[in-house]
Amino acid sequence: MPDAPFVLHGPANPGARRHTLIRRPWAAAFSRKGEGQETSMRNSQITLTAIALTLAVATAARAEEGMWTFDNFPIARANQTLGTNIDQAWLDRVRLSSVKFGGCSAGIVSGEGLVMTNNHCVATCVANLSTQAVNHAETGFAPRSREEELKCPGGTAEILTDISDVTERMHAAGEGLEGQAFTRARDAEAGRIEQETCGGDATMRCQVVSLYRGGQFKLYSYRKYTDVRLAFAPEDRAATFGGDLDNFSFPRFAIDAAFIRLYENGRPVATPTHFRWKADRPVEGTPVFVSGSPGATQRLLTQDQLMTIRDVVLPLDQLIASELRGRLIRYSEEGGRQAFEAMDPISGVENTYKRGRGRMAALVDPAFMAGRAEAEADFRSRVAADAALAARIGDPWGDLAEVQPVARELYPAMALLEGGTGMGTTSPGGGSQLFSWARTLVRAAQEREKPSAERLPEYADSRLAAVQSGLFAERPVHPSLEQLRLEWWLSKTREWLTVDDPRVRGLLGQESPEALSARLVAGTALADPAVRRALWEGGLAAVEASDDPLIRYLLSIQDETRAVRADWEARVEAPTSRASERLAAARFAAYGDSVYPDATGTLRLTYGRIEGSDVPGQRFGAFTTFAGLWDRATGAPPFDVAPKLLAAKDRIDPDTVMNMAVSSDTIGGSSGSPVVTEAGEIVGANFDSTVLSQRNAYGYDVRVNRSVIVTTAAVTAALRDVYGMERLVEELGVE
Repeated sequence: MPDAPFVLHGPANPGARRHTLIRRPWAAAFSRKGEGQETSMRNSQITLTAIALTLAVATAARAEEGMWTFDNFPIARANQTLGTNIDQAWLDRVRLSSVKFGGCSAGIVSGEGLVMTNNHCVATCVANLSTQAVNHAETGFAPRSREEELKCPGGTAEILTDISDVTERMHAAGEGLEGQAFTRARDAEAGRIEQETCGGDATMRCQVVSLYRGGQFKLYSYRKYTDVRLAFAPEDRAATFGGDLDNFSFPRFAIDAAFIRLYENGRPVATPTHFRWKADRPVEGTPVFVSGSPGATQRLLTQDQLMTIRDVVLPLDQLIASELRGRLIRYSEEGGRQAFEAMDPISGVENTYKRGRGRMAALVDPAFMAGRAEAEADFRSRVAADAALAARIGDPWGDLAEVQPVARELYPAMALLEGGTGMGTTSPGGGSQLFSWARTLVRAAQEREKPSAERLPEYADSRLAAVQSGLFAERPVHPSLEQLRLEWWLSKTREWLTVDDPRVRGLLGQESPEALSARLVAGTALADPAVRRALWEGGLAAVEASDDPLIRYLLSIQDETRAVRADWEARVEAPTSRASERLAAARFAAYGDSVYPDATGTLRLTYGRIEGSDVPGQRFGAFTTFAGLWDRATGAPPFDVAPKLLAAKDRIDPDTVMNMAVSSDTIGGSSGSPVVTEAGEIVGANFDSTVLSQRNAYGYDVRVNRSVIVTTAAVTAALRDVYGMERLVEELGVE
């Protein structure tokens, strides 16, 4: 290990339980039977990397590839590849210094609960704390004291403290069951495991995680913080310079960084285990590690499953997202209030849409898919060569192929009315906060009448605290925007399921999407947290007695929506899980312990080097500087420099590195991930990836995959020279 590693004086949190990372042998884990901005790219550019990229899908991971779990990280291979000298103790410190913040990642950077993430990861918090008159997105948020740090409504931060193997229990729970009985038995067992470990401890959250698509199950235990306060955010223009045109690209010139602070009992949390801030200029070629919670990859899917995503899932998601983007842009043009309300939603839908375009480009490229097919053929031939293995697992590829026609038929209704398929991004209610609250209140009231093991999994006793926290959070509600979202969802549901679908008739009755959404939003009182709390505490009796139109509406559509979910669970989810478990066992038998699981929104570690790219369509150096920012600026959006940043031009060293490219394996959800050296020094935070990296959902290629990082050098310059945040600079230990 190098000298002067992490700052370390004790456990990350006083009183936190001791972590025990169980490294269960692969053979034992599988012992039970069963188990951005995407431009138009030329075929020549895609072909260059397609075969190498897709061979990673089924074969052993190579070089920097892999979003590895912390209990199965390839220490020796990483050290050999990078020339580093990390060990298990180093991994433990990285894990205890890493934070999951909502759908993003973050890293602890001081002993007093200070955490760095991306500015776009706190955008919702900034919007919730802003008004049209005091818009922190325009001015930046730079509190002069800790007393001025403001709580993010509904914000939750978590640190992973423990991983344990529960594969045998989860597999036993579904033994001999089929269809919905199988999925409900598994869900119930997960709830029992979570409750046994975390119980009523409000400071903990437990989650049973499916890895290798059912091949393993691990219990992840987190230390949870519900008092998360915004400590600093730059002007939005500083974090989003280049706008949509520069999104998913490099060179970049963005200070996409922000700070939050963890509080408990009204005081900052003591965090003696944390990354050490390194404000020096980064060095090209330096080995680095990226620790975060990537959302989802689909590298272990079969070709037949990917065809369903290509032909059904992505087209639906992309088409309706593009219309939502158009509606939001039109809404933003109606006036200053509308522009303020739509700013954060537009950014979110643009990211989703461009990411989908990049993935579609991969799945419609013949060379890319040919490479995937070759990898699958290699996998199947290895299984076929082992007669005992082939007899034991049967034909999971064939079983999954049989599920696909059903999945294609059921997906639109499931996505639009229930969501939660794990395949796409579409969800019920169109993102309406009011609809989400009403749905939670109705579903929770109905489910809480049942024993925990018989409920929908999201309402098991072990998960109610999180549900309640989100429900009671005081968030601003913009009625016109709520109506836009609800109207859009109703209209697109009618369009995709057709006017004559009985479920559509149940949704709309005799009303139009426009009239129904207007009536529901105008009449509901759910924007008031006191009303939501009273309904929650009153239980089913209070909900059924409510005359709130949105509550009445959600009650009226439960039969239709629950039936859609039950059908999906029985005919798609259960047989897919069964076949995927057998496929996971076969994959390990064929390739050994060099296989890593798909990303699942849980903490992972990847690694690479600070380096540029030199392939057709993507040639650039490793760094950009403030001098490059001034040169790129035109004064007109989206290349207009944020006012405070521009005013500080003469105070900033123009050679300071702003952003850098790293050959690490990241994807959505990795935003905010700390980028650290073997010495435990944080040198940046991941905030994006490049055009060619968007296919990373399906495979990795070191030649083209580049994560885009905002450097600690740039963040230090912004804090010190632009926003006057000397107190944070001092807390970070910068001299």
